[in-house]
Amino acid sequence: MTDFIKLLKERRSVRKYEEKDIPQNILEQVLEAIQLSQSWANTQCWEVVVVTDPEVKAKLQETIAPKNPATKAIVGAPVVLGLCAKLNISGYYDGKVTTKLGDWFMFDLGIATQSLCLAAHSLGLGTVVVGLFDHNRARAVLKVPEGYELVTLIPLGYPAKISSPPPRKDVQTFVHRNSFS
Repeated sequence: MTDFIKLLKERRSVRKYEEKDIPQNILEQVLEAIQLSQSWANTQCWEVVVVTDPEVKAKLQETIAPKNPATKAIVGAPVVLGLCAKLNISGYYDGKVTTKLGDWFMFDLGIATQSLCLAAHSLGLGTVVVGLFDHNRARAVLKVPEGYELVTLIPLGYPAKISSPPPRKDVQTFVHRNSFS
């Protein structure tokens, strides 16, 4: 098994963190994984808000949906990353959308998110991708300007608990050869 496949198999969503700061050089390596991610026509539409202030994290926690299991992770992790996208550049040429699916920012941010989560795991850190929150309220907390969208919040820290792997579909249940049917 390659190191990369092992990394994919071992990465988990982490919702409980140790009370331990992340050294700046380790945080920079996680952020570099975003920088190195592929994107539509190399537009690199991402922007990242790094949150370490406990008051800001508490305000972000108030935007999380009540039943979201990651609610405590927002304040429990030493760092929360707010991944934002610049709108109307990914999937566009000459100012016009070029794909059936429109603005491509969600695809690019998905790639960047996967890159940062795998880099974090390789460095001994844990993450959980939080998408169930009041995006408009969280945007206001992070002061995200017009023309940008806050896509996800990602708590980041040293895991206090690692969960068991969830069941995965068998490859043959979702792979189709030469046509869908």
